[in-house]
Amino acid sequence: MVLEVALIDVTPGREGGFADAYREAVTELSGAEGCRSVRMTQGVETPSRFVLLVEWDSVEAHEQNFRATDRYGRWRGLIGPFFAAPPRVEHFVDVPAS
Repeated sequence: MVLEVALIDVTPGREGGFADAYREAVTELSGAEGCRSVRMTQGVETPSRFVLLVEWDSVEAHEQNFRATDRYGRWRGLIGPFFAAPPRVEHFVDVPAS
């Protein structure tokens, strides 16, 4: 399992519209093969900053089953107009505790 972390800065004052667009678009993401869970969080100190957390079976599942499909275009078309800058996206794996 890998965790996709996307740091998303939204144009200040457009946070509500972004949240509405996310609620409309999330099924494009959550319905992709290999997507295990999706969570969007909003900053407390910086309300125009959001963090998207997506658990994928693998990086390949993210890239091939979502990014390389029409689902991604629909997702980006709905939420993209609210971006203040391109999101920063990285993948992470768990570090064993022992």
